[in-house]
Amino acid sequence: MFQIDVVEQCKANNRQAQMQLYKQYCEGMFCVAMRYLKNGEDAEDVVQESFIKAFQKLHQFKGEVTFGAWLKRIVINKSIDFLKAKKQHTVALDENYLKVSEEDDWTIENDITLHEVKLAIAKLPEKYRYVVLMFLIEGFDHREIAQVLQLTETTSRTRLLRGKAYLKELLKEKVYGTGS
Repeated sequence: MFQIDVVEQCKANNRQAQMQLYKQYCEGMFCVAMRYLKNGEDAEDVVQESFIKAFQKLHQFKGEVTFGAWLKRIVINKSIDFLKAKKQHTVALDENYLKVSEEDDWTIENDITLHEVKLAIAKLPEKYRYVVLMFLIEGFDHREIAQVLQLTETTSRTRLLRGKAYLKELLKEKVYGTGS
């Protein structure tokens, strides 16, 4: 059965088709939620809420992207909403005035492991961590990041560059032992 057929059946409230989509995407979406939430129970809750929202809003799915990509965006939004709700207050910083220079160099020292990179990303300030995760791990472009996080594309670029610089510093501390 083709994915688009399953989605069409889900639109017609076919519970078997909904279960099929759920089984197909549940594990992957859990991994996406875990990258943001770092807690299994919270990630499970967000994934469940995301599927509920997806099935409620399925009529809005036009097939311009894969169902998985559409669902991933819902999971990321729900994860970020969950984190925002958990946090009492946030301070907005207007970064639109900053000059942005494009730099695509993401190279790091050879002896840095993927695990160490992930640990360093987890230490980034929230506003940078989300953009870095969405750009590097999820493969979103700045237009998509800006839409999801409700930022301008310039702010997305700025946060990515600052997040990358911050990340490189954290990794440098690991290599040269200047950090904790």
